[in-house]
Amino acid sequence: MEKYLLDRLMEYGESDAYPFHMPGHKRQAGAGFAGDFPNPFSVDITEIEGFDNLHHPEGILKESMEWAGNVYGADRTYYLVNGSSCGILSAVCGSVSHGGTILMSRNCHKSAYHGVYLGHLRAEYIYPQTIPEFGIQGGLSPEDVRRLLITHPETEAVLVVSPTYDGIVSDIGTIAKIVHEWGIPLIVDEAHGAHFPFGGESGFPISALELGADVVIQSLHKTLPSLTQTAVMHVKAGFADISRIDRYVHMFQSSSPSYVLMAAIENCIRWMEKAGRDEMKAFSGRLNRIRRRMGEMECLALLDGVKGRCQVFDVDMSKIVVSVGSSGLTGPELTELLRNRYHLEMEMCGPDYVTAITTVADTDEGLDRLCRAFLEIDHERRRDAGDCGTAASGFTGINGDNTGERDYGIVDNGMEKERGCGWPEIAMTIAQAMDSPGQSVPLDACEGMVSGEFIYIYPPGIPIVAPGEVLKPELVEMIRQYKHRGLPVQGTADPEVEAVLTAAGAEN
Repeated sequence: MEKYLLDRLMEYGESDAYPFHMPGHKRQAGAGFAGDFPNPFSVDITEIEGFDNLHHPEGILKESMEWAGNVYGADRTYYLVNGSSCGILSAVCGSVSHGGTILMSRNCHKSAYHGVYLGHLRAEYIYPQTIPEFGIQGGLSPEDVRRLLITHPETEAVLVVSPTYDGIVSDIGTIAKIVHEWGIPLIVDEAHGAHFPFGGESGFPISALELGADVVIQSLHKTLPSLTQTAVMHVKAGFADISRIDRYVHMFQSSSPSYVLMAAIENCIRWMEKAGRDEMKAFSGRLNRIRRRMGEMECLALLDGVKGRCQVFDVDMSKIVVSVGSSGLTGPELTELLRNRYHLEMEMCGPDYVTAITTVADTDEGLDRLCRAFLEIDHERRRDAGDCGTAASGFTGINGDNTGERDYGIVDNGMEKERGCGWPEIAMTIAQAMDSPGQSVPLDACEGMVSGEFIYIYPPGIPIVAPGEVLKPELVEMIRQYKHRGLPVQGTADPEVEAVLTAAGAEN
């Protein structure tokens, strides 16, 4: 071993690399939210007398979570030390009976699909629209939710993602009302919106919990100053079965929960409830300033002005999404340029865009570095190209046409239109496919077969193909293109994604 992990971490921490990725504390160890936090070794304990038990809280942990529930307006708030994945698994398994049906947005995180597998559930999908000039997911149509509930009355719960990885917020209030007409719970994966409850007066979207959702999962570590793996799950009584969800939380939560992580959760909420609200106002001002400056770019393009289009109900301005536009770059190339020349690390990239996560912990210097980097790259590209104008990005679609339209496996024209390549042909349930014997088949020879495993780009971990779905030629070609562009295609047993495990028991 050339270097130990801790050595690498310390070396990286001392460099000038700036994180526009999670965790949300941005390594600002001297900031107000971290100033009183001690050396973790000095407070790392187990369930000793006087410190309660997370799996049977009766004392200080019970009081702490009840206090947090009051802060958020929840009937029950759970501290999660296994990340939002733990909460999503608990919500899915605790809301849908074994073998039942769940209606879920197709852009759910892989943990939601794992819950579908564990419960042997049948999943029906709501498809977000896309914002065509960026190729990113738009919002979910409430009427699509209604239509699917009518055609699938056996549905026991609805699960949606809002905001998306790129900060797109759907009309959760209307969706909640529709779901409640069927007498079932609405679960919202609000992992990327943990800051919403503290930023409503600062121009940030309203939290799903305030808009009527029954179960809301938030990753504190993604967008708030807390440690990696820390998350919370809020539950409101009524449509959600709190006792069943509670049972599953204790199954998916570690039996040795870290007191350091639980203290970090409480510390984060306490700081956000007090000083954090004012800091969010200042943060909003900093974001508005850099977004105005970045709006002047001509070759690159800042995601802006999409509210009210493509079912976008609101937008989280803390997500800085920049399209490569007409710069001639790809998303991975822009990411590499930002990393190597400017020492700025993005959260993720798509084929032709990058996403930077900003939080209340970002410094003025860090945000200014990000803004100047994009402006400099834009200026160089404009100078070299002569005039960027409004040309298409140069992304070659799955059919080889250079139209600027991006196809990510998600339809962009509503539920009524003909199913495109993004609508899966489902041959069997996820559990049936994953539990079948199957065989490994080269990627170039798997067209028309049924996948026995997930294939996704991580981050964000949204399946291109889920187990039980037919590997249509268009999807296989899409996977090839993603690999060719250097995107992190993952999920298959073969780490190089040269072969796919196909499922037995279906017409291949």
